[in-house]
Amino acid sequence: MSLTAALAYARHGIPVLPVHTPDRGGCCSCRRGARCDRPGKHPRSRHGVREASTDPRQIQLWWAHWPRANVGLRTGVFMDVADVDSPEGWHGLRHLLGGDVPPGPQVRTGRGGRHLWFHPTGFGNRVRLLPGLDWRGAGGYVLAPPSRHATGTGYTWIRRPGPALPAGPPALLAMIAGPPPAPPAPLAHPDRYAEVALAAAVERVASAAVGCRNDTLNRAAFGLGRLVGAGLLDAAVVGRELTAAARYAGLAPGEIRGTIRSGMRAGARRPFDRPSGHAA
Repeated sequence: MSLTAALAYARHGIPVLPVHTPDRGGCCSCRRGARCDRPGKHPRSRHGVREASTDPRQIQLWWAHWPRANVGLRTGVFMDVADVDSPEGWHGLRHLLGGDVPPGPQVRTGRGGRHLWFHPTGFGNRVRLLPGLDWRGAGGYVLAPPSRHATGTGYTWIRRPGPALPAGPPALLAMIAGPPPAPPAPLAHPDRYAEVALAAAVERVASAAVGCRNDTLNRAAFGLGRLVGAGLLDAAVVGRELTAAARYAGLAPGEIRGTIRSGMRAGARRPFDRPSGHAA
């Protein structure tokens, strides 16, 4: 299936590259295996994204050698991609765009985030335009359906490409072009957002692959600690939910306690901007 998809992307003018693949336990097919910090997300070929090609013969050679390779697509040629990897990023993007959802193609990523495709802008990659929102442009790449994530979940289409890609919304383009903006306006419904963020973080921890479970727990504890610091979540509830998820993922009790404690403490020192006038 991945070869068929790779050839189809190439026929539409999207340069393709083979990417490493996670096994059923989440270990990467690279030499680092379970120690890889980007399982199933980095290129197999020596020169990576620079070798991305639309030549069907080259693509067939790659997949003859690596038949289970994930499919990477070079950005900045056919499309640029807004990479949303958290509920915070999705809420921030929607807020930036006045609540509108761009009409173009969307991919559900293996971690439950989204890739939104736009007409190329000429800009390069941008990291953390907003918390949980990156931009993949010239010189970057993204995974595409039917690639597999280390959690075992596949990349799938929410909305397939149509005849043309939409241009980037002006507010988003201004953010990409300029320096990092000031924090966005306060959330309209912070308590509702905090509940969604807690549920999403617990799901990520529970489904984390071997080799990245502790890092996933630490990131979740930090992010939720910011919400605890803002008074939007109860620390005891967060600790209890994360502990149960981490045990389900297979982490040891001592490791769980230390990671949650340090992550939440660090997050609480950088509390999420809480609007005034909203109930806890």
